Amino acid sequence: MTLWIIKTGDTFADVAHEHGDFEDLFLAALTPMAEAHADLALAVHDARHDGPPPALGDSDGLVITGSHAMVSDAEPWSEALKPWLHEAWQRNLPMFGVCYGHQLMAAALGGESGYHPAGRESGTCMVDLTEAASGDALLGTLPQRFPAQLTHAQSVLTAPPDAEVLARNVHDGYQALRYGPRQWSVQFHPEFTAPVMRAYLAHQHEALASQGQAPERLIESVVETPDASGLLARFADLVRSHADLSATP
Repeated sequence: MTLWIIKTGDTFADVAHEHGDFEDLFLAALTPMAEAHADLALAVHDARHDGPPPALGDSDGLVITGSHAMVSDAEPWSEALKPWLHEAWQRNLPMFGVCYGHQLMAAALGGESGYHPAGRESGTCMVDLTEAASGDALLGTLPQRFPAQLTHAQSVLTAPPDAEVLARNVHDGYQALRYGPRQWSVQFHPEFTAPVMRAYLAHQHEALASQGQAPERLIESVVETPDASGLLARFADLVRSHADLSATP
């Protein structure tokens, strides 16, 4: 089985140099699971440069990364992912969208994504689970309230009709969505470490200040977010579980 990392953008050059690009952050979180289980392979597909999306086997899963692009710009490579994501959802393949991937999944499955009317959300922020998250296969073991790394100007503005809201916070009513038994997306960044989050805040210093926020205070308040970060390994384990179910006669 293969867990595909669908790369939708590049991070800042200095962040990539110090910490790795987006796909490297996901690989760092997922490689220990792949090394522990010989039946799980990891692969990266750059949606912007690698041609059509990969053909997915019945035992495969996919993660869609964040990006500095904007879903509402409807770039051709991004629009080409929408029917592919919809087909994967119809096949009940495991799917996990993060930030841009969260907004793209929602748009592909009948929702709407665009600029948040309250502006940018950045830093280590608290996120609250909803009642619908109780018993959820991916988020159900998280604390009722947990810190997560966030940086986004766009959000899911309208969730798809059949999606369930699993988490929210004061800024964003759609911090996590469930589209089916094995399909999720989150606005926050489980792949971000505290140093990566601080580097992003440093890049956004002027934009945050112009929005009336205190960038230095946000940088000082950054902490590691093990509950949110643990979702990636848990999702990889669910991909393996799905493959086991698919192989059962």
